[in-house]
Amino acid sequence: MVQDDVTSFVDRDLRGARFNRSTLAGAVMRGVDVRGLDIDAPWLADGALLVNGVDVAPLVEAELNRRFPGRELKRAEDPGGLRTAWSVLERAWVAAVDRIPSLPEGAVDVSIDGEWSFAQTLRHLVFATDAWLGKAILRLPQPFHPLGQPNAEYETDGFDTSIFVTEKPTFAAVLKVRAERQAMVRDFLATVTADLLAEPRPSAWSPEHNESVLHCLHVIFDEEWEHLRFALRDLEMQS
Repeated sequence: MVQDDVTSFVDRDLRGARFNRSTLAGAVMRGVDVRGLDIDAPWLADGALLVNGVDVAPLVEAELNRRFPGRELKRAEDPGGLRTAWSVLERAWVAAVDRIPSLPEGAVDVSIDGEWSFAQTLRHLVFATDAWLGKAILRLPQPFHPLGQPNAEYETDGFDTSIFVTEKPTFAAVLKVRAERQAMVRDFLATVTADLLAEPRPSAWSPEHNESVLHCLHVIFDEEWEHLRFALRDLEMQS
């Protein structure tokens, strides 16, 4: 029997289906064949994921922390902890960039399965730093670097993406601006105080809502760790 309710799928064959930038929050699956199911959910730690009655979200987080030493520090809340967490992140990215010379020529510009290339990933992290440190925390009048890589959905959200370059920059240029933004975070953390971390700031993309400086930094840390995972996954496929 096939039920035509738009919120129900009964006796349906969804093999090979892809869900990109979609929400399945609260979805219920019963008696389903999920062999080979591949889920990538960066916000998994924010809720439960039940498989046969077991919340596997904490298990996934623990395994990711094992695979990426230092990732467990991304929720540091004091100045010293944040400085340590950022230092670990920088070293992890150095190791990732150091893999590039051993890969085939042009590997930094290869898109795997429609995802951003390694170079585009670094450019997106420039954009994320500009949004959450330059714009939200520091409130710079012109926070965005033209080499930044915004998310595709911003093109339809009224954000002026014309400030960003459309031609592909050299990898050397990408590394240069990326290093500048990493230093920007490092320098900010070098002098940040507990009082400053608690100060409110208009959210980068919802200025009608305030977030703490600490929250803004945590967004940057999340972006860094998630995109490192993506980047290493795709580099591994080119090795």
